[in-house]
Amino acid sequence: MRRNFISVLITLFVLFPLAASAKDVKIIDDGITLNARLEIAEGKSLEDGVVLMLHGTLAHHGMDTIKGLQDVLLERGINTLAISLGYKIDDRYGMYDCKQTHRHLYTDAIDELTAWVKWLEAQNVGPITLFGHSRGGAQAARYLTETPSAKIIRAVLLAPATWSQERTANGFKKNHKKELTKVLEQAEALVAKGKGAQVIEKVGFLYCPEGNATAETFVSYYRPDTRFDTPTLLTKIKVPTLVIAGSQDTVVKDIGEKISALADDEKLTFTMIEDADHFFLDLFAEDVADQIIGE
Repeated sequence: MRRNFISVLITLFVLFPLAASAKDVKIIDDGITLNARLEIAEGKSLEDGVVLMLHGTLAHHGMDTIKGLQDVLLERGINTLAISLGYKIDDRYGMYDCKQTHRHLYTDAIDELTAWVKWLEAQNVGPITLFGHSRGGAQAARYLTETPSAKIIRAVLLAPATWSQERTANGFKKNHKKELTKVLEQAEALVAKGKGAQVIEKVGFLYCPEGNATAETFVSYYRPDTRFDTPTLLTKIKVPTLVIAGSQDTVVKDIGEKISALADDEKLTFTMIEDADHFFLDLFAEDVADQIIGE
């Protein structure tokens, strides 16, 4: 965890808006400017509560899935704060550019969620619902198993990532034409020698063919760890949690099967949206919003 999670605070938020408002918010966390989009519903303020939204792999708060949900939640009178992970890039906007060397860690998301929650608390925020999509769902779940704020009273995980060591290895070989075990051994050896910041050229990383990544970055995302698997984390989350899946999701295919094994967990609710794929666009965003507000 970072020692100084907010060093400078910048906000354009007006505390008591009379009409619906949308503002860009920036904070500086660990020397990196982070960006978010705050939308306040008509007649509401942050004291009425907010949905804190985290995107998926190498994405951003303006991606269609997040933007669409912000729009429909605003129509329903729900405040939202959609954040973009920094990925160790100052003032980052848009999708991650695969030409950039990957220097971020998987756990940076947990640190940045902590920073944004601290910012919300400083604004006298009301109850927080933590929302995460895809890998962001798994990262939100992991945050909730560690030291979550008492302000967070609920979680909503949309098509959250699942994980298995075999599937990860097979996917890496398919996407990057290399054996994951060999690359991981190389990266772990560098980390063990104190050379975690050394860049491995054209290693292939996540969705980036021939992407460059530091050894410690590679290890952070690819070392076997059951905490990458959302269902493994769900029983450790203490707040009520809603998991939403799409019947036509070809990215996270096994969430329903894995959730079924947790049917006795009274804090957990699972719903499947028929015909929705991994991104829940257009009318499917309406369906997700209805689930979030309990309609």
